[in-house]
Amino acid sequence: MNRKHNEAKKQVDKTIQYDLKEAIGLVKKLAHAKFDETVDLAVNIGIDAKKSEQAVRGSVVLPHGLGKTTRVLVFAKGEKVKEASEAGADFVGAEDFAEKITNGWLEFDRVIATPDIMGVVGKIGKILGPRGLMPNPKTGTVTFDVAGAVREAKAGKVDYKTEKGAVIHVPIGKVSFDSEKLYENAQMVLKSIVKAKPAASKGKYLKKISVSSTHGVGVPVDTQTAAAV
Repeated sequence: MNRKHNEAKKQVDKTIQYDLKEAIGLVKKLAHAKFDETVDLAVNIGIDAKKSEQAVRGSVVLPHGLGKTTRVLVFAKGEKVKEASEAGADFVGAEDFAEKITNGWLEFDRVIATPDIMGVVGKIGKILGPRGLMPNPKTGTVTFDVAGAVREAKAGKVDYKTEKGAVIHVPIGKVSFDSEKLYENAQMVLKSIVKAKPAASKGKYLKKISVSSTHGVGVPVDTQTAAAV
């Protein structure tokens, strides 16, 4: 693995910034794991990460999905249970699933909840929160439109938020995807991040962008051309 990784590093010129399409092509070419690696977009943005009002958070439906099946858990009661099930939710319930999660069950990828049941969900926030699974109105996962939320999740909706160092990491698909599909997914993410720019953010907003695969090398992307999406 180290030999292949070092060989891949030699093929990436870190002194230049690649066109986004070119960078994606290079990531695909240099991927060397024995499994279908995930392609990740990393965006360093110009905000003061210490100020909560400048934190960037959002969600976006990728036009070509993520190349995997998303297991959706919905917390709901009454008529919303049927609505969620008919929309394709994998699991629907309330206190019963909160208890299962408390006991260690985590076989789901996304959690959606109706506002009236957030009291139940809040009790397992310490489990869901650190895993990025806590429902949030800003990402459309706390809503009475559970059918719409479930369909979006199944279609490839991803959430993103600023991490340490004012960096946002977003998966944009698999190495096996066509370059054009990865490019269009990346464009959609960048448009969403630019749209979410806080009013207090001054100066250059998209400071650094790179793409990489799970075990691959990061390829620097030209922020000027990437910003013109």
